[in-house]
Amino acid sequence: MSSPKQRPIYLDHNATTPVAREVLEAMTPHLRGEFGNPSSTHSYGRAARRAVDTARRHVAETIGASPSEILFTSGGTESNNLGILGGCGDDGSGRQVVTSVIEHPSVTQPVRLLGQQGWDVVSVGVGRQGRIDVDEAVEAIDESTKLVTIMHSNNETGVIQPLEPVVKAAREVGALVHTDAAQSIGKIDIDVRQLDVDLLTIAGHKVYAPKGVGALYVKEGVELTPVLQGAGHEQGLRPGTENVASIVGLGEACRQAQIQGQRQRRDVEKLRDLLWERLRDEIPGVEVNGHPQKRLPNTLNVVFPGVEAVQLLAFAPQIAASTGSACKEGGAAASPVLKAMGLSEERALGSLRLALGCGNDAEQIEEAATLLGDAWRECVDDPDQPVVTG
Repeated sequence: MSSPKQRPIYLDHNATTPVAREVLEAMTPHLRGEFGNPSSTHSYGRAARRAVDTARRHVAETIGASPSEILFTSGGTESNNLGILGGCGDDGSGRQVVTSVIEHPSVTQPVRLLGQQGWDVVSVGVGRQGRIDVDEAVEAIDESTKLVTIMHSNNETGVIQPLEPVVKAAREVGALVHTDAAQSIGKIDIDVRQLDVDLLTIAGHKVYAPKGVGALYVKEGVELTPVLQGAGHEQGLRPGTENVASIVGLGEACRQAQIQGQRQRRDVEKLRDLLWERLRDEIPGVEVNGHPQKRLPNTLNVVFPGVEAVQLLAFAPQIAASTGSACKEGGAAASPVLKAMGLSEERALGSLRLALGCGNDAEQIEEAATLLGDAWRECVDDPDQPVVTG
């Protein structure tokens, strides 16, 4: 009997993570016998409410918040929309929003909507290493600023943003600060008191919880306008019966992040550095995009010289990774994030994001580097080879 086909080496943990074993075990009872509605007052409902409350506490502890400051949502996109649109409820206190050019679409789209509604939108640029221009951001924040939304770390490059001076400037004019920390939770330590932000986004499927669940930290005293209308769930800000099983999963994922914490992150960082070392051995002229130190411990965004990353992956089907480029008629469009950092079209198209996680080991990393090196040489030798996409 032939052995089953080996699955590709998964190096796309910034896109999504597998559900952790401990998370699945915690969720399973709530997919079976514990099926109550948390709003019900009978024993089934009370059990569900206790499970949600426990998960809320675990999420809060992960970021140094109080449980009452955690709202559960359907994921990072909803959290970003609620934080931005809800934070900009038109109370006459400001008509400007300050953001950056490297935000996730779930931030750029609601900000664009505000612009269409007459808000003044300022999009701050970034430098060659992928960090926002702090001087530009601070200068943009003034008495008319209602909300500042700058991501905590970038999903493509892993670069951690310098939020402290931006938050300080916002505090001086009374503006709210929102940060999308979907990529940071579980990878580095987050303390909302230290960050001094008002709103912070969490996405479950980036931290080994299921897809379709997330959370929004709302600092005590901050008032939001609901984006969805309905019943009074989640302090009246997120109507709809709670997704108990997934909420429990997010809570357990956050608890595991606290338990395994530093050790797990050090292990992943060592593997990332091993991958970079081996890629440099394999490919002359390979370069890292972004800041060499101030980035997530799992993320490596690499320029492969003389080739397109889409084509590189076509030659290396044993690797599951992301290019950051988008498909369009006639070919691929370079990543807007990398273009904003000043990369040429050619270098941006030749960039590949390699995002490691708990499922990777040294043997996989060695194999991945060899496979990518072989694929790069094939691309260089046969640049006209058609790219197969699917």
